[in-house]
Amino acid sequence: MSEIAVIGLGAMGRPIAGNLLAAGHKVVVWNRTSAAGDELVAAGARRASSVAEAMSTPVVFSMLSDDRAVAETFLDSGVLARIPRASVHVNLATVSADLAVRAAAAHAEHGIGYLAAPVFGRVPVAEAGALNILAAGEPTLIDRVQPYLDVIGARTWRMGERPEQANVVKILGNYLIACAIQSLGEAVSLAEACAIDTGALIELLCSTLFPGPVYTGYGSAIARRRYQPAGFTTVLGRKDLHLALDVAADHQVPLPIGRLLREVFDQSIADGHATDDWAAITERQPRSTG
Repeated sequence: MSEIAVIGLGAMGRPIAGNLLAAGHKVVVWNRTSAAGDELVAAGARRASSVAEAMSTPVVFSMLSDDRAVAETFLDSGVLARIPRASVHVNLATVSADLAVRAAAAHAEHGIGYLAAPVFGRVPVAEAGALNILAAGEPTLIDRVQPYLDVIGARTWRMGERPEQANVVKILGNYLIACAIQSLGEAVSLAEACAIDTGALIELLCSTLFPGPVYTGYGSAIARRRYQPAGFTTVLGRKDLHLALDVAADHQVPLPIGRLLREVFDQSIADGHATDDWAAITERQPRSTG
């Protein structure tokens, strides 16, 4: 069985690599902080000594934090000029459309396949191998890596033949989550002002009008004012909101709610909620203390 590399062993990268290893694949791992891979190496993974070594495997998955990390690791380091042309790089990160276009061009220049495959799902979903994967790029490349995607995800959604299309879909999904969080916070705030049991309100709404993980999970966190541990921080939420606003500006599509949310996120971070779950933006709403 061919080797597959996983670059970036943060909260999401570790379970992704672990599931590939548990499925019987030969897994190569690399992380800027090598200790992050110790548990995987103990379970049978091989640690690469450099990004170039990891990128020399036939298939490479990466899960890095943002545009800057992806650019520094792959695009500005010269690593793409030093690896075999047979490789295909699957970028699982949420990055900007502009970065996706740049990455696709840089990989093509060196004869390396490039796919965007950002995911929906938090750490427990990644651990269960049940992510929803948004894949875009050359269809034959997606076909080539589909067996690996089937290990880490419940379904692969093919969003187009240009990698940036998958990234835009992910950005839009996160934008809508941010909108839902803000509207939930407004509803809970008003319910509290009317002396309504917010737990009962959330249960009602999520059992009838708005079933699903977004309203259920975030609604409960907002009603209970529980923002730790953070599944997705306010800082990361603001980053993704700005990505949505950037795409909208590029295509001259107004996002009036997005402009409001930019102010909400900025103030929430200024108030000390940077590392809290992004549901904490709802603390900007007047809340009952009783």
